[in-house]
Amino acid sequence: MTPDSPSPSPRDPRDARKPERRPGRPEQGWPRWSAWAALGLLLSFFLVSGLFSPNEIERISYSELRDRIAQGEVESIRYNTASNDILAETDDGEVRSNTPPEVYADDQDFYRQHDVRYESDTPQPNLIASLLPFMLPMLLLIGFFVWMQRRASGQMGGIMQIGRSKAKTYTTEKPGTTFADVAGYDGVKQEITEVVDFLKSPGRFAAIGARIPKGVLLVGPPGTGKTLIARAVAGEAGVPFLSVTGSDFMEMFVGVGASRVRDLFQSARKMGRAIIFVDEIDSIGRKRGAGLGGGHDEREQTLNQMLSEMDGFEATEGIVMMAATNRPDILDPALLRPGRFDRQVVVPLPEAKERLAILEVHTKDKKLGDDVDLEVVAKGTPGMSGADLSNLVNEAALFAVRRDADRIHMEDFDAARDRMLMGQRRDSMALSDTEKEIVAYHEGGHAVCAAVLPHADPLHKVTILPSGMALGVTQQLPEERHLYRQDYIEDSLVVRLGGRIAEELVFGVISTGANNDLMGATELTRKMVREWGMSDRIGPMAWGGQGQVFLGEDLMSSREYSDETARVIDEEIERILREQEDRCRDTLRHHRPGLDAVARALLEHETIDGAEVRRLVHEAQDEGAGPDGRQPARSTDGRLDEPAEPEAATSFLQQ
Repeated sequence: MTPDSPSPSPRDPRDARKPERRPGRPEQGWPRWSAWAALGLLLSFFLVSGLFSPNEIERISYSELRDRIAQGEVESIRYNTASNDILAETDDGEVRSNTPPEVYADDQDFYRQHDVRYESDTPQPNLIASLLPFMLPMLLLIGFFVWMQRRASGQMGGIMQIGRSKAKTYTTEKPGTTFADVAGYDGVKQEITEVVDFLKSPGRFAAIGARIPKGVLLVGPPGTGKTLIARAVAGEAGVPFLSVTGSDFMEMFVGVGASRVRDLFQSARKMGRAIIFVDEIDSIGRKRGAGLGGGHDEREQTLNQMLSEMDGFEATEGIVMMAATNRPDILDPALLRPGRFDRQVVVPLPEAKERLAILEVHTKDKKLGDDVDLEVVAKGTPGMSGADLSNLVNEAALFAVRRDADRIHMEDFDAARDRMLMGQRRDSMALSDTEKEIVAYHEGGHAVCAAVLPHADPLHKVTILPSGMALGVTQQLPEERHLYRQDYIEDSLVVRLGGRIAEELVFGVISTGANNDLMGATELTRKMVREWGMSDRIGPMAWGGQGQVFLGEDLMSSREYSDETARVIDEEIERILREQEDRCRDTLRHHRPGLDAVARALLEHETIDGAEVRRLVHEAQDEGAGPDGRQPARSTDGRLDEPAEPEAATSFLQQ
């Protein structure tokens, strides 16, 4: 894929690895604690320097020193007038003694008689060493109070900063995602590119009087790439891009959300031209007045402030606001009116061609085998979003690693798709022979109905290996559909009921395996009657789905139809289900040889594909059956093989 518009300036990918420098701190240099460590070492040196001496000097009495002087062993002496110590140099080294000053003065003639040099020394006092023992506790106390004051001021500063916006700012120098990373969605990228082009060259639009929308709302299911498209705008636009999520505005303090909205728009105005992107805007943009506690809550005040800022009493030309949500039905109408979010861009699930382009983007850095056909993979993944396709490629790579393969092959993509659609295979679960036969006929009933009905989705694979929460799975690959006809829905009901009817025909008793099938069939039939008008008795009337109560909205509202209409709806749901059940029973009776052949193949191979199911059904039907649709030779209870000791199917079988 090539980007729709070139990047505004070349970027160095190495810049993305550089950490952002915190404000107020130098980019290089010693850390702050190193200065305090150096000061502590210096003070310790002054404290302990006087406690240690380089060598130990022998101390003798003054009378002994006189005896050595008389014997001629002393050469010179030095008298310390401050400490009254005498340091004498002898033939054997230095010795130390102590005597009062008057004794030293009286013995000077004695020193001269024995040719001993003597001198007096008056050392200057060390002010730092003398005052340090008194100053150190005071310095420590002062430092403690300074540290406490700075800590308190930092906490107060954090409280004062709580109203600041948490938006992340992306500039043109910071590389990011571009439109080359967004595969498909040409229409979406065209509308977004218009916004980017306006911010780059507003004069071209102003020349003919065109006005760019103030707000662009990206709407679509989860995983379709709404946030990715917004990040691509950050990479393509030559203006600052401020990104924030809806939950960043909410805090436990009153007024914080509105304050952050004001700070966000003030920051954007200072930049001149900018793009503001709010992800998951439904967290703050829900309908007002829907809560039980009144309308004056923090979330609504935040929304009111955002509405006011988007209108703006000041000129806000050059500021475009983008938002993304997957729940546009719950947004406040005031947020969606023209002048605010006056352009809604739908980001739907990708079509087959778009899925192919997405797969090509996600497999650029993957080693693929020669048998991999991404077009086949794209056609076999209907309904998957971009996030699902990314996960599919990653799962296929993981399966290739488990096989110790050096490349990703087509079997890895098939295994990854089965893993995503059917769940993880449970190899540790052991079923009895009776349970395996029940599961085989159950899944065979689904498979035969899907293979013979003209409007059913194509059958892809049938397995009786436990996967996820199911003991067996019949997998269909839906075709690309945008409208669902009534005959298609009725065939879908027959396929859902095929497992239950197959158990009833073969074993004469049903099991719990149809639990999930019945729930899905009942929900689908209810929509046919209540929402789609597919009941002749109800007529052209429809009522919306009754979802969960949202923040008290519609909590006290009454039902939209009477009790008599509710009774008629229930009767119509029952009628449709019983009609499709009878139709399913007739279909399986007519194709009973094919059902037996499919069940036998499942018991033997455990997994067969859709083409094999169709072949078995057609061959068994061509071989001929009795008038009642049964094979001539069967056991009395309808089983393929009579087990020695029949066991009850007590496990929860699911499709």
